[in-house]
Amino acid sequence: MIDLSFPPMLEDLRRTRGARDMDFEMYEAFEHPDETAWWYRLWTGNEEVDGSEFRFFGMEGSGGYTGLWLVREGRPLTEQPVVFLGSEGELAVMATDLGAFLWLVAQGHGPCEVMGWSDDGPCEPDPGALQVARRHAPDACRDPGEILGRAREEFPDFQGYIDAQCR
Repeated sequence: MIDLSFPPMLEDLRRTRGARDMDFEMYEAFEHPDETAWWYRLWTGNEEVDGSEFRFFGMEGSGGYTGLWLVREGRPLTEQPVVFLGSEGELAVMATDLGAFLWLVAQGHGPCEVMGWSDDGPCEPDPGALQVARRHAPDACRDPGEILGRAREEFPDFQGYIDAQCR
């Protein structure tokens, strides 16, 4: 049996997030690997890949996926980078780990804000998400620009990695 449950910090964020202005919905648990494989093959146009290097936990309104990229071998889920794969091929490494992602969300930055799709800029800070971020990742508190910059700096080859799998 596959354990699809969220780590405590992600579960707390899921429970805390209500109907906020942010275009981002969290799943009840990580997406099942069979669903991920089906979607990733469709998204890449490559029947030879299965997306097993991802654990998706949410989606924005146009169908883009947000999840963990399991690129740090042997490290826990909480230490894996958070990535976004958009419905039209857009890509972003949003945060170097779940703690940094908590602070992005707490400061009103979901996938749409990270991609620059929000006409109004970031959403209002989310008080519940702020509490979750303070409880689970107090040392990860940074400005959203710094969080995104660190993620892009540490994982500059994400685009190339994905491009190599697309047909």
